[in-house]
Amino acid sequence: MLAALARFALLNPDRGALKSACIRAVLGGASRSEIQGWTARFVPQLVRDDVRADARAAIAAHRDAGDHLVLLSASPDLYVPAIGRALGFDEVVCTGVEWGGERLSGRLTTANRRGAEKARCLGALRQQYPQLPIVAYGNATADLAHLALADRGVLVNGSSAARRRAAELGVAPAVWH
Repeated sequence: MLAALARFALLNPDRGALKSACIRAVLGGASRSEIQGWTARFVPQLVRDDVRADARAAIAAHRDAGDHLVLLSASPDLYVPAIGRALGFDEVVCTGVEWGGERLSGRLTTANRRGAEKARCLGALRQQYPQLPIVAYGNATADLAHLALADRGVLVNGSSAARRRAAELGVAPAVWH
C-alpha cells in the first residue's frame, strides 16, 4: 500500500487508482462470503451509530414526500448497496469493484464515483428520471460539482473552504447533528 500512496503523491493523483490499490492490498483475494459477513456486521453498526439524526430525518421526509431516493457514493459496492437498503433507498449508484469468480480482485469496474464522475452520474439520473426534481446532498468540496447541477444542492457539515465555494455556486449549507 505504501507504493500506491507514493505513486499517488508523486506521479499519479488518480484517486480511483489509489482506491483500487488499497482495496487490492487490504482485501484482495477475500471471498464473497468473507466480504458479505463483514458487511453484515459493519452496516448495521454504521447505520445505528454513525448516521446522524438530521440525516435520518431528511431521508424520512423525502420518503414521506414520495421522493425516489438514490444513494450516490464514491465508496465501493462492497458495502454501499447494503447501506442503501438499510436506510430505505430505492437505488444505489457507487464505485464498482471487480470479482474474479468468488474472490475479490479489487480492480474498479466503474470510474471512481467522485467529483466530475459523480456529476456525470447525476446527469444520467436526470435523464433517467426527467420528470423528477433532484435534491442532492454532499459533504465535501468534491461534491460541489454534482450539488451545483441539482435542482437543490445541500452541502452538509462542509469545511469552511467548501462552504465558501458552495455559496458562490448557490449550494445551500446545512449543519447536521
